[in-house]
Amino acid sequence: MSRPSETRLAVVGLGYVGLPLAAEFAKGREVLGFDINEGRIEALRGGVDATQELSAEELAEAKGLRFSCDLEDLRACNTYIVTVPTPIDEHKRPDLTPLLRASETLGKVLKPGDLVIYESTVYPGATEEDCVPVLERVSGLRFNEDFFAGYSPERINPGDKEHRVASIMKVTSGSTPEIAERVDALYREIITAGTHCAPSIRVAEAAKVIENTQRDLNIALMNELAIIFNRLDIDTEAVLEAAGTKWNFLPFRPGLVGGHCIGVDPYYLTHKAQQVGYHPQIILAGRRLNDDMGAYAVSSLVKAMLRRRIQVEGARVLVLGLTFKENCPDLRNTRVVDVVRELEDYHVRVDVHDPWADPDEARAEYGYELVAEPEEGAYDAIVLAVAHEQLRSLGAAAMRRWGRQEHVLFDLKSVFPREDSDLRL
Repeated sequence: MSRPSETRLAVVGLGYVGLPLAAEFAKGREVLGFDINEGRIEALRGGVDATQELSAEELAEAKGLRFSCDLEDLRACNTYIVTVPTPIDEHKRPDLTPLLRASETLGKVLKPGDLVIYESTVYPGATEEDCVPVLERVSGLRFNEDFFAGYSPERINPGDKEHRVASIMKVTSGSTPEIAERVDALYREIITAGTHCAPSIRVAEAAKVIENTQRDLNIALMNELAIIFNRLDIDTEAVLEAAGTKWNFLPFRPGLVGGHCIGVDPYYLTHKAQQVGYHPQIILAGRRLNDDMGAYAVSSLVKAMLRRRIQVEGARVLVLGLTFKENCPDLRNTRVVDVVRELEDYHVRVDVHDPWADPDEARAEYGYELVAEPEEGAYDAIVLAVAHEQLRSLGAAAMRRWGRQEHVLFDLKSVFPREDSDLRL
């Protein structure tokens, strides 16, 4: 068994999770960054990160990092960290396809003594029950005899320049006690916030999947409170500010819940729960409520427009922001599309403007043509859907210049004071 000092490391999957991780390791050791996307590899070789998680300067600091999409380059490594996406399908079921394909790829290069560490979010048991059998089948090697596995869930927060890889505590685990220590020692090289070695891979998997499930449920509660307070004609943000003066009140806010974590991870846990005969109630109720918030937001907007005698059918609405969160270009599973599609069901013409989103990706993924610059005096309603800094800094008065003389400004994110907008969630 190779020791950490002899580790020849590869990070497989160079997205929001894999690239920052590989770059951090590469400050102190040689690292192979592997991805099947040839365009992504070429861009990174040129010092360009399309996710905008790392600047050209930060990439240059990772002196030990080299990039490849050639399977042969993986053969020289003996420790592999897998950081590929784990999405859900159209029926909200876990889609392990990227993870299983990555496992097949590694099975082709796996050698006795090698270690495969997974970081992708999964349900408890997926590493040993789904991934390891693929590694065994393709490689012909035996688990925990010829090769070993670990699990250390990612905790990357896209767009967050304060909480980075090294400054977030890392949960680690391994398929044997010795491997658990080996995995933990590897991450201790870069994690200044410390590590927590879980007693098993299944525990580490479960810990990860409940982190975002907890956030999802807390936001669902805030969304339900917003619906109640709106019916009572009480400003939700004012209520939350008042309640927030108590030291242990949690500072969650209502809103659209999308992205590849909070809006996805709970379905991994509920899928596994149903496999063992339990039908989750609270978790799925929170998911349903959060998934319905786009429709609720549009219903509130339409009512506000009708109160001002603005004809809805044929109206023009400007939606500001398309990415799943602020100051981040990631469009995956953004729930702003729910708002756009719901508006289109009312036969409303929708323009979408987002200074962070890639126009080509928006077109390919959702069929939207982003407007580079909204028209002044053209819109019957303006919806601030994503609080990018460029949009926040404009201020409500500047946004209103895009509206007709009679229009509705919907501050879905409660960015501005109540008196500056016509509607808040």
